[in-house]
Amino acid sequence: MRAPRVTSNPFVGLHYDDSPLLLPNAWDHASALVMAGEGFPAVGTTSLAVAAGVGLPDGAAATRDETLRLALVLGSQPFLLSVDAEGGFSDDPDEVAEFARQLAGVGAVGINLEDGSGPVDRHVAKIAAVKSAVPDLFVNARTDTYWLGEHDETETLLRLDAYQQAGADGVFVPGMTDAREIAALVARLDVPLNVLYSPAGPTVPHLADLGVSRVSLGSYLYRRALGAALEAVDEIRAGRRPAGAGRTPAYDDVQRLTGCRPRAASG
Repeated sequence: MRAPRVTSNPFVGLHYDDSPLLLPNAWDHASALVMAGEGFPAVGTTSLAVAAGVGLPDGAAATRDETLRLALVLGSQPFLLSVDAEGGFSDDPDEVAEFARQLAGVGAVGINLEDGSGPVDRHVAKIAAVKSAVPDLFVNARTDTYWLGEHDETETLLRLDAYQQAGADGVFVPGMTDAREIAALVARLDVPLNVLYSPAGPTVPHLADLGVSRVSLGSYLYRRALGAALEAVDEIRAGRRPAGAGRTPAYDDVQRLTGCRPRAASG
């Protein structure tokens, strides 16, 4: 992996530390602040949760406004923000670059752009346009070759090589969980490799040993939160006390996240 480029963006350096950047992905103001409160220097967003929260499909370029609105809320907070922007919400590289410029303008330091395994040239053009428009923004170029079930090592490397050449600061291969494949890919790359955490895949220490630079949690925390809500309501309906309730933030704790002073609980 080549040395990091010279930049004023502190997010870049987090990808070159001795241990991988573990990036929790938030879906609103509260989820981002509780993660930052746990000591994470950077927080990402998750497109699935942003879309689900407003009743729209993920990966369909339907949540451009919602994504920008969330970035506006989070970009001024005391943590580094990386935004999951699907494929940039357009096939026009200039429009994607303009969206990236808007994200940077509200405080985002990174953007995640996925190819959906569409044409390589189209994604290359998007990456190049973003880097031209906002040079200091960290572009994490994602390929969906594994995410969509293709598991084609040759095609994956072809795409990542092209994205590196286009100026991507890092590359992302969600769905890749085989330790051998991960190590082989790290050895071939010039930029940091980002993988998506999977409970069935390598642990974070194992990923560190493999040379992974960034581990994203994606929609996992959001789905776990939904699962915890379902488990709690099942326990309550059955007349039992919910397990793990001690980790549940108090009403006043959540109020403090908004800067409000605690008051009598109302809901």
